[in-house]
This record gives sequence, structure tokens and C-alpha cells, in this order.
Amino acid sequence: MERIFLMETVLLYQIKGTKTAALLKPVLLKLGIRVRIVEPEQYLQSIGFLAGNKAFAESPEAYDGAGFDEPMMVMAGFSERKLDLFLTEMRRKKVPPIALKAIVTTQNQAWNSLQLYRELKEEHEKMKSYRK
Repeated sequence: MERIFLMETVLLYQIKGTKTAALLKPVLLKLGIRVRIVEPEQYLQSIGFLAGNKAFAESPEAYDGAGFDEPMMVMAGFSERKLDLFLTEMRRKKVPPIALKAIVTTQNQAWNSLQLYRELKEEHEKMKSYRK
């Protein structure tokens, strides 16, 4: 897959001021990963734009609804090796698991945060029902 992102970037939702944020920040700094905290009013922006893909323009629309019910993490521009390193470091530092997480793909980068959240939530619910 071609690299369309200048550097590894993590988009974080509903995480500000949490234990997860406090434990995750040093991991991201250590690995040199760019972080973007996504606020609810930015939920209508494309994932590609939020992650720094210059091919996506900023949307003039602002979302005026509530934030998500739970944290979400979206990763962009990672090599397989760097992704493994990041996830391993998160486990090593005992960062609480973030159930809703995704990698930016050519398909989902055109989606907005609301679309991605719904998709991840649906997948997560299916996975939970399979485990029962």
C-alpha cells in the first residue's frame, strides 16, 4: 500500500483526561507518533483529512451532537513493524484496551468519524456475540 500519510498518526476520540490518555501519551511520545485529539465538532471531517492526508479537504460543516459513548482510536501511516511495536508497547505499559480501533484504509479514509464509529461499534457487537 502506498504511503499517503507523512508520518504515523493516531486519532483519539473521547479519551481526554482519562487514565488511558495518561498511560498512552508516553508510549506515543517514545515512538514518535503524532497524536490528534478529535473533538465532537470535527466528527464530520473525513478520516483522511483528520489523519493528515493532503488529498482530503477540510469540510466546512461542524457536528453539533454529543461525543461518542466510548473511546475510539484510529491509526494511519503505520508500517506493520511499527504497528506491532506500538501495540506491544501499549500492552507493556498496561494501557487499558480500547475496544474500538481501526487502521485507516483506502476505503474508510473517505468516511467521517460518525460512519467509522458506527461500523466499528457494529463489528465489536458482532464479535462480542460470537464469543458468547
